[in-house]
Amino acid sequence: MHRIAQSKPRWGTPRVTQRLRDLGWKINHKRVERLWRLEGLQVPQKQRKKLRLGDSSQGCVRHRAKYPNHVWSYDFVSDQPVDGPR
Repeated sequence: MHRIAQSKPRWGTPRVTQRLRDLGWKINHKRVERLWRLEGLQVPQKQRKKLRLGDSSQGCVRHRAKYPNHVWSYDFVSDQPVDGPR
């Protein structure tokens, strides 16, 4: 089970169970799930790609704050009372 998890890190317990059965093991899926938890095996979270900001002609840069109050953002909020104008 460890060798399968190392060679195929994105496989979870259903695929590992099927692979073990293909290799000739007579094993129940519930047992594989229990052993998987006991061994502390996990499928790593899928890393999302960051979207690019514009193309090379525009040269848009993602700014990160280097110190407090370095990067600001605006949040426009409008409000209106029940019986009056905005």
